[in-house]
Amino acid sequence: MTETPTIKRPTPIDEEVIWDKRSTLMSRTNKHGHIMASNEAFQEVSGYTEAELYDQPHSLIRHPDMPKVVFKILWENLKGRQNFHAIIKNLSKSGKYYWVITNFEIIRNEKDEITAFVSYRKALPKSLINEHIAPLYERLLKIEKANGMEVSERYFKGFLEDRKTTYDKFIRTLLKENAEEIRAFYNNKDTDSFLTELIG
Repeated sequence: MTETPTIKRPTPIDEEVIWDKRSTLMSRTNKHGHIMASNEAFQEVSGYTEAELYDQPHSLIRHPDMPKVVFKILWENLKGRQNFHAIIKNLSKSGKYYWVITNFEIIRNEKDEITAFVSYRKALPKSLINEHIAPLYERLLKIEKANGMEVSERYFKGFLEDRKTTYDKFIRTLLKENAEEIRAFYNNKDTDSFLTELIG
């Protein structure tokens, strides 16, 4: 069986994708992280067609501003069968960026083996990203570039331990603390079930 050629990733530009931020972006990957399905909203925001996305590694849309340690923690949780919420900066085909919070559904077969992951993504207020997430990721990325991912991971673990929390709980707390702003961002509707659950 021949492998699908990997699409060349675009050069990032410091410009945000303009999109309907009430939309839910969905993608389904196999257990190896290759895209098997995506909805129209995901295709529109990422800039890729359904055909282009099919069987591509999900890292195709990974923005280089994202520290690797976030994805390491993400995959450790998913492979450990724990749901996970992550705030991610993604890269579109045009080179523009878009920020989302992602929720995962873990799919298992009749033998209870993980076969796939379904990801649902929603937008968050820009002020929340700029104040709480982007500066943290910038620090992690600077450490990673200077000293490697292991050192970046140690810093991140220390950051979380100082707050007596985990990454997932850190995100959940951040959303609850900014629930009013998030509801206003969505005009008190269209937050979808996973955001509604998180912000209360």
